[in-house]
Amino acid sequence: MTSDTDVKLAIYQATAASGRVPTADAVAASVGATREDVIASFGRLAAQRLLALDRGGEAIRMAPPFSAVPTPHRVRVDGTEYFANCAWDALGIPAALHRPAEVLSRCEQSGAPLELSVDSSGPAPSTWLFHCQVPAAGWWKDIVFT
Repeated sequence: MTSDTDVKLAIYQATAASGRVPTADAVAASVGATREDVIASFGRLAAQRLLALDRGGEAIRMAPPFSAVPTPHRVRVDGTEYFANCAWDALGIPAALHRPAEVLSRCEQSGAPLELSVDSSGPAPSTWLFHCQVPAAGWWKDIVFT
């Protein structure tokens, strides 16, 4: 039997390698489990707020800080591009990968493109402001909205 930890590690290893969150079938093949067992594991991981699933519960929407769907928050690391769920998660991707990165996003007020270098010491100096409409304690009430 495959553990939830094995499934979680397979998700993050595949995402780190490719820039894309894997499907249930890809995770099942990676860990030697059935698709049904992997989907059940997805549910348990989502209950622990380690994943956010699509409405059907069979596909990953978010494996924080990575997004399985395209977003305006992109992160480029060593030539691989990742989608982040939000501006906050865009800073989490270089931290999760322990690699320098370029964060590519946009100002939600003006639509102006934003580019920020991030290295092991953090983001480069910037005059940008980060605003959260919802306090962090409330993010998981509707994680897709926030």
